[in-house]
Amino acid sequence: MLKYLTGKNSAGADELASPGRRGFIVGMAGAALTLAFARSPLSLANPDKAVAEGAFDPTVWYWIEPDGRVVVNIAKAEMGQHIGTALARIVADELEADWDQVELRYVDSDPKWGYMVTGGSWSVWQSFDQLSRAGAAGRSVLIEAGAKELGVKPEQCRARAGRVIAGNRSISYADLVRGGGISRSFTDEELKQMPIKPPSERRIIGGQTRALDIPGKVDGSTLYGLDARVDGMVYGRPIMPPTRYGSAVSSIDDSAAREIPGYRQTITLEDPSGTVPGWAMVIADSFHAANQAVERVAVKWSPGKTTGVHEQAVLDHGRKLIDAADQGVLVRDAGEVDQAFSDAAEILESEYITHGVLHFQLEPVNALALEKDGRWEIHTGNQWQSLIIPVLAKALQVPEDRIVMRTYLLGGGFGRRLNGDYAVPAALAAKAVGRPVKMVLTREDDALFDSIRSPSVQKIRMAFDGDGKITAMEHHATAGWPTQVMAPGFMADGINGKYDPFSIQGALHWYTMDGHRVRAISNDLANDTFRPGWLRSVGSGWVNWALESAMDEAAHKAGEDPIEFRLRRLKAQGINAGSAPNSVGGASRQANVLRRVRELSGWGGELPADTALGVATSYGQERNMPTWTACVARVRVDRDSGRPTVEKLFVVTDAGTIVHPDGARAQVEGAALWGLSMALHEGTTLRNGNVVDTNLNTYTPLRMRDVPDIDMEFVDSTETAVGLGEPATTVVGPAIANAIFAAVGVRMREIPIRPEAIRAELQRNQKA
Repeated sequence: MLKYLTGKNSAGADELASPGRRGFIVGMAGAALTLAFARSPLSLANPDKAVAEGAFDPTVWYWIEPDGRVVVNIAKAEMGQHIGTALARIVADELEADWDQVELRYVDSDPKWGYMVTGGSWSVWQSFDQLSRAGAAGRSVLIEAGAKELGVKPEQCRARAGRVIAGNRSISYADLVRGGGISRSFTDEELKQMPIKPPSERRIIGGQTRALDIPGKVDGSTLYGLDARVDGMVYGRPIMPPTRYGSAVSSIDDSAAREIPGYRQTITLEDPSGTVPGWAMVIADSFHAANQAVERVAVKWSPGKTTGVHEQAVLDHGRKLIDAADQGVLVRDAGEVDQAFSDAAEILESEYITHGVLHFQLEPVNALALEKDGRWEIHTGNQWQSLIIPVLAKALQVPEDRIVMRTYLLGGGFGRRLNGDYAVPAALAAKAVGRPVKMVLTREDDALFDSIRSPSVQKIRMAFDGDGKITAMEHHATAGWPTQVMAPGFMADGINGKYDPFSIQGALHWYTMDGHRVRAISNDLANDTFRPGWLRSVGSGWVNWALESAMDEAAHKAGEDPIEFRLRRLKAQGINAGSAPNSVGGASRQANVLRRVRELSGWGGELPADTALGVATSYGQERNMPTWTACVARVRVDRDSGRPTVEKLFVVTDAGTIVHPDGARAQVEGAALWGLSMALHEGTTLRNGNVVDTNLNTYTPLRMRDVPDIDMEFVDSTETAVGLGEPATTVVGPAIANAIFAAVGVRMREIPIRPEAIRAELQRNQKA
């Protein structure tokens, strides 16, 4: 069960265990083990005290209390995906723990946790082996200790549900830990050699168990960044400059704001890191006062060079980059591509456009910053601590080891909080005023400061021989590159340079083709105008839109069934054969989910007029950790209005081992619905260097009334557990577009797909 504590948090703020107040702290995070370091304000218990009282801590990832509670340290961000439950399942299964005795602790930043990032659908994939071996290590020690207490040999014992059992006798983990004398720990090398159970012996992984994070979310006791408070803090709200980069404050007139009760001052942020150039920050005793003051403070800027940039300019620049043969980086260049196009009997060429997408997570970004005992504390929800701490160190001009990120749950992340830039202005403001500052962005501020999914332009060309066979394919894709801008160390090596791997994932498909060329191009105008960001499924979300739309176009051009057309090219041979441990089976597993979704959807059956099925498939996020996914969308189009209605989605996923089935289902459903939302409902454009839409009056994500039925399945598998948070996002959009074509004969190559665009194409077809 989750436990609730009273006391003081690490910043000195009162923590009251009252069911009716947010001060009621859920013990879900913190620091642990015998190494002493700062506690989180969300810590479950004092780890040093626990160990001193006889807790057993065989690895850094968990300890067992004398009362039998198993406390699992979670170094990943919880943002609604139940990651703590999933990771704790892995530990508990190998440890043979009693699930009712398992608790979660989300930890603060510390080098002991290694590189801290939650994104890319990496968490379970990266942690599975490590946590399995950590659990197995504890089980082996407990069995040895239990055997000694029971007077038998270890090989005569087994562990089940928190007990060591020998014949008809047993002893609990709690009794073993209370008895003392269990103090063994393991090195990393020893853990790597620790044997783990075969899949057939798993009892918690893949089963139905309660999610450990839900009670606190339901009763309101869980703390999010917006709940963070410390004594003596003031509030900050920024006044946003006219451009993301290059703006500078010329003057500030706050005379009209001085009459507001609680208003203190407006400051200009001096930022050595270059994260928030041209920012002014209103400081007040309450957020209400800060909010009022922003409307009365007059700031003048000298704007940056992108103040006049519109959406069309970014797209047109992308087209020019694609047309310039010397631009971009070749990611793949296999076969005789140029010769194939030279000899082609026919060439199919299409351009695909996507517009910007905002994250619009439920909780607008915020951060509380303070300096305490010579160290900076940043209280906020964050997905990539290891990325933002060096930036904070540069901004504050202090060593990195003087900064700690305190852990809070995230009210939605979706990739926005991979970029922790919002922590920088809070820290700079706190440094400037000499006291804790809690900066909160309004929804409008959040939209203007968002790291949006960049608008993109893609061109796909296919060469056909006289028999209608595809002999070569070219895929050219350009957009703003978030990795280039924020994490250049993650740039990948291409054939002729470095490229952003997260802005081309999806193009390196598993279809067998004689010639295949992929070119990734950074849109420098996009990079200069806004800060491109990672958004759920990252590049795969827009890259696969083009790829699977083009594959559908090619199938219809060849006069073939779209599913059969794809299946004939999903051959598990050569580079598409797959390999251990992540892609065993290769293209054959993608073909398998495609066949199954065909059966599930009733593909080929009779449907009403103007209603049809469309298909798309992908390997999900990254080629080196493929999540094989296929989707069929059933769509009806109203010819008069052009409005498409998605009646049902059929989704089949092969993600290897499914650790937490209920969480996995929620992940796929959420990803699929976001894919639908981006395809038909949400999207923004740029005007004068900023996004046009800043609130839900004009930015219109999927509403409840538009949610279709979803019929989904997971392939039963014991292969490597890979990602689930993003893959379904990549297939829904093209499946919908392909269904629209099958229903009314118009090919949509731009998302979001608006009813007026469909209606215009229908009218154009009538005139033709």
